[in-house]
Amino acid sequence: MSEVSAGTLAEMLDERQHLLEIALWMFGSEMTADQIVQETYRRWYALDDEERAAIAVPRAWLTRVAGGICLELLATGSARRPEPAAGPARRPEPATGRVPQQARSDRAMLARHDRVARRFAAACDVGDAAALQAVLAADAMVVSDGGGKLRAAVRPTYGAAAVARFVTALLTGQPGTEVAVEPVNGRTGLVLRRAGRAVAVAGVSVAGAEVTAVWIVLNPDKLQRWHRP
Repeated sequence: MSEVSAGTLAEMLDERQHLLEIALWMFGSEMTADQIVQETYRRWYALDDEERAAIAVPRAWLTRVAGGICLELLATGSARRPEPAAGPARRPEPATGRVPQQARSDRAMLARHDRVARRFAAACDVGDAAALQAVLAADAMVVSDGGGKLRAAVRPTYGAAAVARFVTALLTGQPGTEVAVEPVNGRTGLVLRRAGRAVAVAGVSVAGAEVTAVWIVLNPDKLQRWHRP
């Protein structure tokens, strides 16, 4: 598994959007387009390391392959639709019969999480790595889940400065990306969209007044229910 910079990752997200637009132009169906892009990346992973290294411009290669798959489907007149992906995970409902003190404690914890997460979101919106670093714990980490649907896997990044640089480049590195504060797994998080399509969902772990971990979902299969018109 190779390590990927946030700048490169942002470029790969843009690359995937480019492939989706090709497939949408050909078929006009988001489900079919997702299937075509998934097959495109499957063929990329089917290459061995030497074959991938010989490809000077991966984006051009992927574009040709995606176009070829579109032509194959048009020739056969068929396009198998994938099963819809599950929506955003929901926080379990609290068990009944809780004592009032526990309920107050839970509300206070969620309120503290919301305040810290919104500080994190505001720093991301500004795109200032220094401001973002101020919200992060010294030993903070960021973990990204691409689900094998991008050209490379991403290792965890550790340390406030490194995490701040990574998150800033990923969240603000591409024009046209909108950052929205929304519930993620029952707590305040972030959703990144381009032209209404979710490209990343970020949740945060909080301790005290600091973010200790950032969890970013990039796997397109897990993002479909986050799309907006």
